[in-house]
Amino acid sequence: MPILIVPDPNTGYIAGLGGSIIHIINGVLVPVLFAISFIVFLWGIARTYIFAGGEKHEEGHKLILWGIIGFAVMLSIWGIVNVVTNTFGVAAPGPDIPLPKGPYGP
Repeated sequence: MPILIVPDPNTGYIAGLGGSIIHIINGVLVPVLFAISFIVFLWGIARTYIFAGGEKHEEGHKLILWGIIGFAVMLSIWGIVNVVTNTFGVAAPGPDIPLPKGPYGP
């Protein structure tokens, strides 16, 4: 007699796991990589204009280029993650921030 294995129709665990992964990417990984890319960019500017001279000048140009490439890659990853999040309706867990009440708000 064959055994039929039916997956659990409750997808709460999987959706929660997906939301946690999205939160780690959007809340931790992307900002840290943006910071690293920005530091590389600034270090390239420093090497190009402050320590100008010969080989350091060329290395500064390369660091500026890699910093800009890092910005572009992180912006792309951030966009892809947000498209996937909005497409599949997976929301990252986060704190509930109360909206300010004003004459035109809620």
